[in-house]
Amino acid sequence: MENTSFLTLKKNAKQDMSGLKEYKIVIIGDCSTQHLATALKGYGYQEGYHLNIFDSDYNQIDSQIMDDESELYKHNPDAVLIYMSTEKLYEKFCETALENRSNFADLTIEKIAQNWTVLNSKIKTNILQFNFVENDDRIFGNYGNKLQSSFIYQLRKLNFKLMELSAQTKNTFLIDLSNLQNCYGRQYIHDDKLYYIAKMPLSTAILPEVAKQILDVIKSLGGKFKKCAILDLDNTLWGGVIGDDGLKSIQIGELGLGHAFSEFQMWLKELKNRGIILAVCSKNNENIAKEPFEKHPEMILKLDDISMFVANWEDKASNILNIQKTLNIGMDSIVFIDDNPFERNSVKAMIPDITVPELPEDPALYLSYLKSLNLFETASYSENDKDRTKQYQAEVGRTTLQSNFENFNDYLKSLEMRATVHPFEEFDFPRISQLSQRSNQFNLRTVRYTEAEVEQVAQDENYVTLSFSLKDKFGDYGLISLVIMEKQSEDTLFITNWLMSCRVLKRGMEEFIVNQIIETAKEKGFSKVIGEYIQTPKNAMVEKIYSKLGFQDLGNGTFEADVQNFKMNETNIQKERRKNSGK
Repeated sequence: MENTSFLTLKKNAKQDMSGLKEYKIVIIGDCSTQHLATALKGYGYQEGYHLNIFDSDYNQIDSQIMDDESELYKHNPDAVLIYMSTEKLYEKFCETALENRSNFADLTIEKIAQNWTVLNSKIKTNILQFNFVENDDRIFGNYGNKLQSSFIYQLRKLNFKLMELSAQTKNTFLIDLSNLQNCYGRQYIHDDKLYYIAKMPLSTAILPEVAKQILDVIKSLGGKFKKCAILDLDNTLWGGVIGDDGLKSIQIGELGLGHAFSEFQMWLKELKNRGIILAVCSKNNENIAKEPFEKHPEMILKLDDISMFVANWEDKASNILNIQKTLNIGMDSIVFIDDNPFERNSVKAMIPDITVPELPEDPALYLSYLKSLNLFETASYSENDKDRTKQYQAEVGRTTLQSNFENFNDYLKSLEMRATVHPFEEFDFPRISQLSQRSNQFNLRTVRYTEAEVEQVAQDENYVTLSFSLKDKFGDYGLISLVIMEKQSEDTLFITNWLMSCRVLKRGMEEFIVNQIIETAKEKGFSKVIGEYIQTPKNAMVEKIYSKLGFQDLGNGTFEADVQNFKMNETNIQKERRKNSGK
């Protein structure tokens, strides 16, 4: 856990928040949440957020949700945080007739589902809800684990049902208090005296970590999350130095501390399967550095798991900058993992935006430490994520090919690019939501969408939606851009959002997309298309994109295209009919 104390967060909460990114939150609970609100506000300041928080009165969940005139709805929050405590849950359990206790979890989850449904019917927001920490009353001892009418049985059943319900409700995100208790222990997370006196279930000691977990989710919803882990090799992925010790003597598997390194590699491989990019940055001869990946029988990670492999004797900061440029991702989305304090400090000094965890000296503690940092929080997941490594390996191939061409246009022609375009389809909703959360640089209005919001837009006749996928001779980029247009009048379409993955920048995709926007508007009988650019700290690169591609600059970030007289842009990308995938 971080070294930040509740006292520090309390001081942070009083700081001037002007100039910070505002995010509005309503906290409602069946317990006292004042200290939680203070910690959250203070941690937000530390992370560059002005959290505008309305902290409701004690035990006001129902009244805040059911009353149309409540402070919750007047605050119009970006997120509602709901805290139903285990302590209050136990009181209700004890009030339940003995013969009905076997259904306690089912009745409770029905109430939670009702709260979410009512919220979603009245307001557009994200719902964050704590799950329930375990607190066995020990009435039945260990036998309670097999008795359906016991509190511990119903509590565990409730947490499971809560996960199932959240999986079905796209704009809900669970904050895992139960896991925090597993990590830090009941005595650390809960203060009996504080609860009995002030009805505060969480100790002040745990509040900084709770606030961090909430901010991790908020940041991921806003597009701030980690996409890539760059890995050192010697004494990081295996014990020992491959150049000195040789293949047979490095520690992996059952040799020395090898089991710790194997489990670390296993965790990294699961991150890769989830869609996190893995890259290698090592001071080594490349052929020697690759030897364990190719020949060691107990290596978990293979070369196929690595998107970009850099092993040479250059300084690591320069190599990391090269990796970042080739992969075309933000430096603040990269984590650099290295056992050597000198290398860590050097990289941090030269690249302030990169995240560099301070690994423990003992390799046996690497994995538990990195897990505790929760570096790879996400607000979405799609099945396409597992293909991300292949996509970035193909990108390295494209970069290598480009160096063989003197003329960039000839290089683009050689890629043999084909694109498909179609309205939003249900199968693509997770990827569309994810793309909206990930895209920061090529994002004209920087509007984020949950899966539920994507579905609403797709089904709303007032909107015209387009999603774009791209392929070339190296492979499939997948879904790389989306356009949402609102019917403002009988003759005008307004582009409420256009965003695109930076992986396909300056390859003719921008021109292709604008051509498709105009073509779609013409097919649907519109004579004007209006675009808007809203500046953010990261999207300056698209400030003039509309005017460059044929729109008239009207000033104040607004652009207009005359559909009938629009001159189509030249592009090397061919339009391809989407094959019926059966999805």
